[in-house]
Amino acid sequence: MKVVSVNTALAQKVQINGREVLTAIGKRPRSGPVAYRPMGMEGDEQADLSVHGGLSKAVYAYPLEHYAFWRTVRAQARAAGWDDELPPPGAMGENLTLDGLNERHLWIGDQLRFADGGVLVVSEPRFPCFKFNAAMGFSKAAKLMVESGYCGAYLAVLEPGSVQAGDSFTLHPGPRELELLALFRARTSGKKF
Repeated sequence: MKVVSVNTALAQKVQINGREVLTAIGKRPRSGPVAYRPMGMEGDEQADLSVHGGLSKAVYAYPLEHYAFWRTVRAQARAAGWDDELPPPGAMGENLTLDGLNERHLWIGDQLRFADGGVLVVSEPRFPCFKFNAAMGFSKAAKLMVESGYCGAYLAVLEPGSVQAGDSFTLHPGPRELELLALFRARTSGKKF
């Protein structure tokens, strides 16, 4: 398991559905090591702390393997071309684009441990919103995230550290009482996206 990309962004005002909103979903890859602390990644912001950021959602991780799915559904929705490359790392709003680890393997409390001693703990799934629809370029993106279960994971910082593209990590099981996807399904069941 490794980190493909480390991504950050500052909050910016953008137009979504005719109104001005503040968002930091447009994460961009960083080069070199990026520090993470209990409140998040160095050089990163969240626009709405009621749903992103804070101690339990300091870092957002997303699997690289889902990017092909998003390329396909964006082409089907005519938000991108069929010959387009994969979306760039950070396009899902994630801080860490990961290879070799996805939601099916994660439980609340599992730990991602890095060689420098940094430890990130799986805290909860990400729940999509209208800003994700805007970032993907079509109005059904949040609904597809819910249907597919391709939500990624929020991580709390147990031990601060730094991370860069190419770093490997190990997964250490937590108490294994609640699966990440089970929590995602329970909290999205019956809701309209």
